Amino acid sequence: MEPLSWGEIFLRMAAAFWPVWAGLAAIFAASVAARRHLGLYGKLFSSPIGLIGLALVLFWALTALFAPEIAPFAPLEQIAALKNKVPGTPVPDSGGLAYLLGGDNLARDVFSRMVWGAQSVLIIAPAATLIAFMAGITLGLPAGYFGGRLDTFLSFLANMVLAFPVILLFYLLVTPEIAREPMVSLGGIGLSLPQMMAAVLFLFPLAFVLMLLRTRYGRQPARLAPRMAVALAIGLWAYLGLAFNADPLGVLYMDPFLLNIFVSVVFVNSPTVFRIVRGLTMDIKTRDYVSAAQTRGEGPWYIMLWEILPNARGPLIVDFCLRIGYTTILFGTLGFFGLGISPESPTWGMTINEGRRLLSVYPHAAIAPAVALMSLVLGLNLLADGLREQSLKD
Repeated sequence: MEPLSWGEIFLRMAAAFWPVWAGLAAIFAASVAARRHLGLYGKLFSSPIGLIGLALVLFWALTALFAPEIAPFAPLEQIAALKNKVPGTPVPDSGGLAYLLGGDNLARDVFSRMVWGAQSVLIIAPAATLIAFMAGITLGLPAGYFGGRLDTFLSFLANMVLAFPVILLFYLLVTPEIAREPMVSLGGIGLSLPQMMAAVLFLFPLAFVLMLLRTRYGRQPARLAPRMAVALAIGLWAYLGLAFNADPLGVLYMDPFLLNIFVSVVFVNSPTVFRIVRGLTMDIKTRDYVSAAQTRGEGPWYIMLWEILPNARGPLIVDFCLRIGYTTILFGTLGFFGLGISPESPTWGMTINEGRRLLSVYPHAAIAPAVALMSLVLGLNLLADGLREQSLKD
């Protein structure tokens, strides 16, 4: 059978993404209708650049969500006759299915692997960036607000991490001898270096949420106690499952490969977020509304979390979007070099690395995931530009 033409290939791919188109239409329709009540996000619809970025980011987010419905094949499914076949090659005895973007050197569907690869990126990058932000905020607020020796000590630690070459740091953390070899024993359980780092870094989100509740409802004990209990129960459950794979319910679990990358990304990004938050805090703490809160007798943590942090949200939201893009590139780089990634994983970086070996002969296997990675990072950068443009108008 003759391969499909490029027009047929694009039409079939567009049809395969129908859940994404439906989701985009629903999200944009609801957002436009309620834009006056959506704050900075609502104002984003006045920025053409921001809208393009938002559309690209939502496209890949919805692709990750609906990957089982979009991808015609499993990421590891092989059809030997389609090894290194060109885009549009029909699948024998399949009732009209085709390898829309061709087959790779292991006879897997490049289009399906590109779609499934969005899941790993859209899980790791935002989640790791969010935890890095919580760690950076939790440490940056007191450093900038109190100053003195605390600021000097925390800034010194941040500068030490930032001075270390990032790629070398990633390589060390995901090297099997370091990543799997137990270094200490806790309750009879051997902990590797990434697990020890996870035990520390994963405490910051829990501490941040508890402090947020404590400062918000500190004068209302009847409302504070149940909220603290729920947050503590959920937080400890997630902490035990994600950091130690010790979830008593057996629900939360993080693959060792994923944990190594996750911890590496959080560790690398936290110092930069710390310095941004510290600088913003040092500037905002001199404002009149902070002095007014101090005059009212508000505590330091209340002022930091409910006076300073909300007024720093514009730059932080912009940096959050940019940092997800940086994390996506780092994740792709790690996958390209095969560091900390399961060899059969359909991550974009791993797929690019597998395809580049035959790039001069069969370029399709490497080009598709490279375009996907580029478009997601481009969308995040455009979204950050749009958010920055609208935040400066406030």
